[in-house]
Amino acid sequence: MKQKINGKAEAGGCYLLVLRLSAKRSIRVGKLGRIRFQPGFYVYVGSAKRGLKPRIERHRRVHKKLFWHIDYFREYADIAGIIMFQTSADLECRLARAVHPLADGAVPAFGCSDCVCPSHFFFFRKNPLENPLLQRDFELIA
Repeated sequence: MKQKINGKAEAGGCYLLVLRLSAKRSIRVGKLGRIRFQPGFYVYVGSAKRGLKPRIERHRRVHKKLFWHIDYFREYADIAGIIMFQTSADLECRLARAVHPLADGAVPAFGCSDCVCPSHFFFFRKNPLENPLLQRDFELIA
């Protein structure tokens, strides 16, 4: 049985997970190895083809089996916000391409092992949820 959001059967979608890392950290991220992260905000672009709500609930949990790159980082970072796009269209890479030029940096190969994008994980010195350019781009894509 499919999960329901706002009373509708959920087909899945894409999301932007905005995380805040309060201190400089060196984190082992699966096969990517140890990566040094600066304090600030990070945006992870992800998708959930068959269940957006369960995927978001999984990200909310800190302690879980580490599977995706984001799981390793999430153990050390707090969720600052989540933007969800309920859709059957595959927008994940398109969203990553929209976020990348607005970010202060990207973590190479993070979260994009199943596509040709350079990254799906982006660094921001300031909270990206307060960036009007980012909000405009999200509205255009969605």
